[in-house]
Amino acid sequence: MLALAVSGAVTAAGCARNAQRGLVFGAAGGAVVGGVIGKVSGSTAKGAIIGAAVGGAAGAIIGDQMDRQARELRQNIPGATVERVGEGIQVTFESGLLYDFDSDAVKPGARTNLRSLAQSLDKYPDSDLLILGHTDSVGTDEYNKALSVRRADAAAEYL
Repeated sequence: MLALAVSGAVTAAGCARNAQRGLVFGAAGGAVVGGVIGKVSGSTAKGAIIGAAVGGAAGAIIGDQMDRQARELRQNIPGATVERVGEGIQVTFESGLLYDFDSDAVKPGARTNLRSLAQSLDKYPDSDLLILGHTDSVGTDEYNKALSVRRADAAAEYL
C-alpha cells in the first residue's frame, strides 16, 4: 500500500463545511496578524478587523480549493482511496495497484495514476506531499521497513 498525504496552507475537513471552517481559521489567524500590524501602525482594532477579513477570505478560498482538488483526484485516479483528513487530502493506493509482491518497482500500469497525481500537484502548486510506503506482514519487520522506504522513494522518484 502507498499512502500520500497532500495538504495546503490552511484548510479544514468536511465537504461543504471546509470553506466555512477555512474562513474561521483564516479569520482567526488574520485577526492575530492584523492585530500585530495594527499595533505597529497605531490602530490595533482596525488592523485586527482588516486581518480577520483578509484571513477569513483566504481560509475560505483554500478550503474550497482543497475540496475541489480532492474531487478531481477521486475522478482521475481510479482504484485509489481519496479522503479529506484534517487539513489535507489522503490518497491511498493498494500495493497491488502500484507494486508486485516483494518489489519496489512501480508497475507500468500504475504510472497513469501517478501521472494524474503529479498533474494535480502541478495544478495546485501550494500542495505539500508526504509519501509513505507500506508492505504486507510477510517477512521480518526490518526487511519490510526497508521495502516500505524503497517503495516510497520509487513513487517520489517517479513523481
